[in-house]
Amino acid sequence: MKLVRLMVPKLAMAAALAAAFHVPPVLAESAALQFDPAQTKVEFTLADVLHTVHGTFALKRGDISLDWATGKATGEWVVDACSGASGSGARDRRMHENILESERYPDIVFRPEHVEGKVAPQGVSQVQLHGTFSIHGVEHEISVPVAVDARDGMYTVTASFSVPYVKWGMKNPSTLFLRVSDHVDITVHAAACAH
Repeated sequence: MKLVRLMVPKLAMAAALAAAFHVPPVLAESAALQFDPAQTKVEFTLADVLHTVHGTFALKRGDISLDWATGKATGEWVVDACSGASGSGARDRRMHENILESERYPDIVFRPEHVEGKVAPQGVSQVQLHGTFSIHGVEHEISVPVAVDARDGMYTVTASFSVPYVKWGMKNPSTLFLRVSDHVDITVHAAACAH
């Protein structure tokens, strides 16, 4: 009994020190995230000489599984190409008919293959997702920096990347008097939960 009385304060001190210097662990060995289309915004920005065009696309569905031990990533993120809207009916019609050919290629898909970095169970983490980006019927390898804010089993994800659409075979909508950039900037704000 005397030994127990002597050990309790030392164990309490050890536990307090361990808690004070505790580094939060990363998520479990693997994570499966399901994205909520209603809480996801896919924004695009296209610069031209007169002004900058802003618009959005809608997420159809998104599920991504990550294995932290191996770095393997699987799943897919599917965006509705037909949902693209910039606020101008004429411009959007040209975008869908002449550039994206949305009726022929209705899905824009990202399939992750590898993740670099780890996500902490709470707070902000930075990772890099490598995978295949399919647009206009062609697959392209890309690497996307992703910020993940974890809060009580919910994840807010922000990612930004550039799509060199002309280099990837789509038409440049420039005219004699209007010159637009040959790439479009994409920013994704998404919400996900572990499942």
